[in-house]
Amino acid sequence: MKVGLDVMGGDFAPKATIMGAILAHRELPSTVRIVLIGDETIILKSLQEENADPTNFDIVHAPEVIGMSEHPTKALVRKPKSSISIGYNLLQSKEIDAFASAGSSGAMLVGSVYSIGTIDGILRPCTAAILPSETGGQSILLDVGTIVDVKPEILYQFAILGSLYAQCVYKMENPKVGLLNIGSEEGKGNLICQTTYPLMKDSLDFNFIGNIESRDLLKGKADVIVCDGFTGNVLLKNMEAMYRIIKKRGVTDEYFERFNYENFGGIPLLGINGSVVVGHGISNDVAIKNMIILAYEIHASQLSAKIKDALSTISYSAIRGAQVI
Repeated sequence: MKVGLDVMGGDFAPKATIMGAILAHRELPSTVRIVLIGDETIILKSLQEENADPTNFDIVHAPEVIGMSEHPTKALVRKPKSSISIGYNLLQSKEIDAFASAGSSGAMLVGSVYSIGTIDGILRPCTAAILPSETGGQSILLDVGTIVDVKPEILYQFAILGSLYAQCVYKMENPKVGLLNIGSEEGKGNLICQTTYPLMKDSLDFNFIGNIESRDLLKGKADVIVCDGFTGNVLLKNMEAMYRIIKKRGVTDEYFERFNYENFGGIPLLGINGSVVVGHGISNDVAIKNMIILAYEIHASQLSAKIKDALSTISYSAIRGAQVI
């Protein structure tokens, strides 16, 4: 297996990405080859500075970089030799099996749609994050920033994707799905939530348990929590901020340590025809290492193929093919 890494992506690239690749190389099976995608001169110099053997990696030259503030679609067109563009070209041509980047999340999303495409029937791909629960387990929150403006049928599909992700990767049996809302009663929330609830109610495609309030997110009431990307991203970053405050105040607690983003490395893009993981922009070497390992695990689990197979048999014909603007 070959896992492609965008060496130029992230606030601390290329040092953090190169160090992360070195750490991942030590932990991954010998059958896994990490492909470093970026400026070859910079990559070789960085490997030399870390006393790492270049022959442990494959190197693909990509002299351009897509910045975090650049318009994703325009940047992908204007910079065909960027590390993200070339990474997706390699994934599309199956020269790599998975692709990971801590660079522009917008470019990673757009690149996935225009290169490997979405799974047939999927209206919009999304990203999912793990929330540690007080019970010792974990819940999956989606979307966390990919699609900020949604329609009910998109949230419905998020529930399907989240359920399949929970089953395929985290081995959750019949995962409970909750709709994030400001109240537990049916009819609560904004127009999107009010319209989505009856669509999910009595669904045969997943185990819907109703609305779930934010104060119950970490109690394990739901295995999969569905929301729009705007809400999910705000919520996730608020938790990251709270974790930093806790660490700054010197509080040591095993449960709180489970909120450290470094442990997860990144989040997968769900609903696309391939294995793609997007990392946090502030990723250090440990986070990059775990991002690479997650990309390996996602591909090894054959998540994309399992989602495709599952979608061909489920009963969501009422929203299949809906037109989404």
